[in-house]
Amino acid sequence: MNKETNKINILVVDDEASIRDIVKQVLEDDGHKVASVASAEAGLKILAKAPIHLVITDIRMDGMDGIELLEKIKSVKPEIEVVIMTSHASLETSVKSLRAGAFDYLMKPFENLDSISTMVNRVIEKIEQEKQNQKIVESLKDENKELNNLAQRDGLTQLYNHRHFKERLAEEVARSNRYNRELSLIFLDIDYFKTFNDTNGHPAGDALLIKLSSLLQERVRTVDIVARYGGEEFVIVLPETEKEGALTLANSIRQQIAEYPFEGRENQPEKKVTVSIGIATYPRDGTSADVLIKDSDKALYMAKHNGRNRVCSSDANRKINDDANDS
Repeated sequence: MNKETNKINILVVDDEASIRDIVKQVLEDDGHKVASVASAEAGLKILAKAPIHLVITDIRMDGMDGIELLEKIKSVKPEIEVVIMTSHASLETSVKSLRAGAFDYLMKPFENLDSISTMVNRVIEKIEQEKQNQKIVESLKDENKELNNLAQRDGLTQLYNHRHFKERLAEEVARSNRYNRELSLIFLDIDYFKTFNDTNGHPAGDALLIKLSSLLQERVRTVDIVARYGGEEFVIVLPETEKEGALTLANSIRQQIAEYPFEGRENQPEKKVTVSIGIATYPRDGTSADVLIKDSDKALYMAKHNGRNRVCSSDANRKINDDANDS
């Protein structure tokens, strides 16, 4: 539709040439683009190729009649408006066409040719209103999407937040159980983060959290879930990942962070930012989301207790003892 001139593309279908010509002339004088055909079958061929906004069709024609044409149009392109022309002013005919989806009907012979223009203007108003309604619907969808996103994301790092992480972990554990597949959980904590904040200031601490979050997000797959658990703690859910694969990824992340030139790292112990990491795997270490969180947290504590800047598994005596000298 031409938004500036508010004109539409119209198809006129009638087996009487005189009627087609009259309607076509009136609508072309109004500035609309009009095509006309003598049968419903010919009309369907045009509709299959050309963008039509409105069909004005006689109700009685040889072959397919106007009601059948209306029904076919609505079954394929329900957005096209249809006006029925009839010389049979019976309530039954009018009601039948309206029930089939017609916008309205015009009586023949036309008492006033202005009635044709008036009808089309009403159709245009409806089309414009529906377009405005669609814009409102799309706008509301976008707003709802944004609200949902805000509800799921951590305000500082833009990673998933604690609540959304727990919901997703429960879903992934249920999926792993259903399909008999493994799942690993990485629990990560920044070493000496309080020292970093006290020395460099909280804005620098925030900058560190944001950059570290970005590094984590870059290292995972699309199916993985990275979240800020709280403060300087982060979690990564790894669907369909066995313990060994999780340990490999976690140690790689640990090394990358230890080597990354974070601003303010020179004030940290050994002049670098490091993390300690704990890992738990379903079903080896637990068969519920809560148990996996608890076990990975215990493994994280073990990593802290054993000197920080290392990865530990929740398996008894299963540790990756890479210390700072290995980084």
